[in-house]
Amino acid sequence: MTTIKHVSIASLLAITLTHAVAFADTVLLNVNGYTSSDTGMQSFTVLAFDSSGRILATGGNEVLARYPDATLLDGNAATLLPGLTDAHAHVSGLGILKANLDLIGSFSVANAVARIAEYAAEKPHVAWITGRGWNQVIWPVQEFPTASDIDAVVSTRPVWLRRVDGHAGWANSAALKIAGIDDDTPDPVGGKIIRDENGHATGVLIDNAMALVNSKLPATDKDSVREAISAAINALLAEGITGVHDAGINLMEAEVYLSMADNDQLDLRIYAMIGGAGEVLDAVAEPIRKYGNDRLEIAAVKLYSDGALGSRGAAMIEPYSDDAENRGLPFWTQQELNDKVAKANAMGFQVGIHAIGDLGNRMALDAFEKAQGGKPSPLRNRVEHAQIIALEDIPRFAELGVVASMQATHATSDKNMAVDRIGPERILGGYAWQRLLDSGAILANGSDFPVELSNPFHGLYASVTRRGRDGEPDGGWYKDQALSRSEALHSFTLGAAYAANQEDRLGSLEVGKWADFILIDRDYFEVPESEIDDIRVLQTWVGGELVFDFEASK
Repeated sequence: MTTIKHVSIASLLAITLTHAVAFADTVLLNVNGYTSSDTGMQSFTVLAFDSSGRILATGGNEVLARYPDATLLDGNAATLLPGLTDAHAHVSGLGILKANLDLIGSFSVANAVARIAEYAAEKPHVAWITGRGWNQVIWPVQEFPTASDIDAVVSTRPVWLRRVDGHAGWANSAALKIAGIDDDTPDPVGGKIIRDENGHATGVLIDNAMALVNSKLPATDKDSVREAISAAINALLAEGITGVHDAGINLMEAEVYLSMADNDQLDLRIYAMIGGAGEVLDAVAEPIRKYGNDRLEIAAVKLYSDGALGSRGAAMIEPYSDDAENRGLPFWTQQELNDKVAKANAMGFQVGIHAIGDLGNRMALDAFEKAQGGKPSPLRNRVEHAQIIALEDIPRFAELGVVASMQATHATSDKNMAVDRIGPERILGGYAWQRLLDSGAILANGSDFPVELSNPFHGLYASVTRRGRDGEPDGGWYKDQALSRSEALHSFTLGAAYAANQEDRLGSLEVGKWADFILIDRDYFEVPESEIDDIRVLQTWVGGELVFDFEASK
């Protein structure tokens, strides 16, 4: 008679976390499991996977009899979900933020300046002070800061701080001087130098104007990129993220990813989008799929149609409701955008176009319609953010087979200014998740970290409640556009997998797919809505390997 090994998950930590042992078959029992599928949400209490990390079966105790020689793991009645995928984020950006000046949550210009002064004092040998996270929309005086604000505390070293959405930058006078920006510097195409009433450059640069400073920053090396990516991966695994669609990588990041995959250093799955349709795309040349035991794909291209709503760079069909002379900043002409999409698609790459404003979304859809000949494409092109859409354009997503890659926390972060920016009529096409679903569109969800916090349970909470983490507004902001709990989970799992053409092997816990799953401390489907964002990840498994354990991390 065969002896069945029965061990607790905790006792496996020392060996599984080092990837030293693989069992022939493993059966995880006593779990409260859920998974999306093509037929809806399924539940189970037992999960079996093989030594290669593929799902063998889900079900009840009958699964035990099918694998008598398996190693049994006790899930201790924890809730189990498929691993969560962030369908739009910036991995190295998250790691870099952890090493540089973090201004997220600064509640006034004075508070931001105080943080700058503190950081400068702690880092006296840093030649360029760089960071991210300021947001003038949440400050008492909702105005852009100025170079003189920073000059008061740091004047001898250049300072360059990106807005929370990455579509504006705040420089001190030293940085402006190095970049050669003065009152006579013209605005570049797709960008704007903010000036005061006398025409003087204030220190804030919008969208393409940011390149004037970015081009002067010290060069980054591969070691620092690898460190940033590794730091981000460790943080993401602790939050239950088993996959990320990295929206816009450069050639160095691509090379680092390939190297990390070669050396078994990718503990989660990366679906990378090349930044732009230029030299990096030409260098990569063709899509890279299922690389490094299916941990890496470089199979998409990230383009931009416009800027961001908070900085009024989002391209709008009609002027902003709170700025009658401004329609935002399209990054390209329609023909230029068409040509970039056509080039990438012809090379076999999916295209994701950043589009915030209703004109930006329309331009993206028009470019896809042109490239696809007016019908869906097997490449499954995507609109990244799909934030403010003219109501008449919403059905075009399904008609063209274009994925709406949205970020739920953008709605709850923007609710305090979005209606001011675009008014009560256009907002009906803003953050319109149910309208998109009802039209037949596929939703993929993400965070856009480090623009927002990376924790996917914040996104699930925002999707379901349409409220900020402070619980406001009571009843939810345009709650009719909220997702059900099943719809929200689907958008972070099977919807995200579909958006990357990976639903055959990822996104759900079905036979033959990868055993990417998480154990959490409460039942996502049963807890009050107010607790969804408080859910804690107990363990994260990728390809049948335990890669994060909360108890071991204490």
